[in-house]
Amino acid sequence: MTVDDVAAAIADPVRRRILELLRERQLPAGRIAEEFEISRPAISRHLRVLRDCGLVRDTVVGRQRFYELDPTRLAELVRWLTPFTRTALWERRFDALETEVYRARRDRRSGDSPPATQERTA
Repeated sequence: MTVDDVAAAIADPVRRRILELLRERQLPAGRIAEEFEISRPAISRHLRVLRDCGLVRDTVVGRQRFYELDPTRLAELVRWLTPFTRTALWERRFDALETEVYRARRDRRSGDSPPATQERTA
């Protein structure tokens, strides 16, 4: 499965809601279905899509099938999306600022920088 498969799976609002339900704990399929006003077979198809792309895994206990979130597949999508977020942009800017602050402190200690009152000539 690819990042595209994961993105396609979470594009559906029902599947996103299922993932939200499974975020805290595993749930049986019947309990998941109770949260929706669509048929149980429709919920089963949504769960199959999530399972096939690796976002959930299931365990059969007696006559019940329990589902739980497997966030490892989401990590790939998050890694791909991160460079597009403003947070990533600000992190790079803060890293650059931190580098400059350390450089200025080092230069000041070693005497490489001009005194604060002296004008710099370009």
